[in-house]
Amino acid sequence: MRILVVEDQKKVGGFIKKGLGEQGYAVDLAETGSAGEVLAGESEYDLVILDIMLPDQNGFDTARHLRKDGYGGPILMLSALSGTRDKVNGLDSGADDYLTKPFELDELSARVRALLRRHQKGVESVLRYADLEMNLLTREVKRGGTVLQLTAKEFSLLEYFLRSPDRPLSRTSISEHVWDVHFDSSSNVIDVYVNMLRKKVDQPFTAKLIHTVIGVGYVLRKE
Repeated sequence: MRILVVEDQKKVGGFIKKGLGEQGYAVDLAETGSAGEVLAGESEYDLVILDIMLPDQNGFDTARHLRKDGYGGPILMLSALSGTRDKVNGLDSGADDYLTKPFELDELSARVRALLRRHQKGVESVLRYADLEMNLLTREVKRGGTVLQLTAKEFSLLEYFLRSPDRPLSRTSISEHVWDVHFDSSSNVIDVYVNMLRKKVDQPFTAKLIHTVIGVGYVLRKE
């Protein structure tokens, strides 16, 4: 899952990026509304976290611009303004939820998960394919009843595979959904992580699920 955070306060932005990054999300930061709009136009984001008080334009206008430009994902608005009118303005401008500063990371994470679940209609909190099972709430992964110990990035990579089973995924597509905007596309990081994931998901089991598609990338499919 890839998230765009539009926040001009470096300390707050860094806190969000670090906290969500440790949970496996790929997080891009923008310090102005216009910079956020540019990133949203260049990349595909599953969720946008948007501060209201920005140096170039307020978050209400940024949210309207994002919606006008076709962004259909959830928007979580952040602000030190806690009045009812401010919340109403935020929701009316296109936001899906409103969180008042200061906030705890646990609450932010819970709201992110809730918005992602709500946006992905019909998607359950447990993803399954063959004998592989991933619980998005408890972040537990099992194969054939055996619990797999994954790092945050391995979890995020496997989640992307599970959301697109039987569909070949290019390295570009994987980088756009699992890594942030600073990812070096010329590196072999994706191949390294796929191999690490295979050692945990496939190596101990007879049937292999993660396969290489020559000239394309990788695919999650039954043999």
